[in-house]
Amino acid sequence: MSSSKKPSTHAKGTTRRWSAHVMQTSNALDLEPGVFKLSSPRQVAESLMRSARASHRRKGSPFRSAMSMLVFFINRGGKGLSAERKRVLEAAKDELRRMKS
Repeated sequence: MSSSKKPSTHAKGTTRRWSAHVMQTSNALDLEPGVFKLSSPRQVAESLMRSARASHRRKGSPFRSAMSMLVFFINRGGKGLSAERKRVLEAAKDELRRMKS
């Protein structure tokens, strides 16, 4: 028997990717393509705020929805995020806070 872990599967046999599903179907907002790959924290924050303001499905404020999606992405990335990418995304949180006020 192999000691490697297998991803859990749905009844139909597809691999379960709950975090990817959340990113695609979240009621908070529809993200612009490549938002988390942008090079500057300001660009990331502006894109998230545009998406949040345009959304009619979000439940909270645009700021709250944008921050929630950013934090979710950072947490989901975990150790897989490079130090540079994590630095940009963490700085984007500060940019979002500045946009709020």
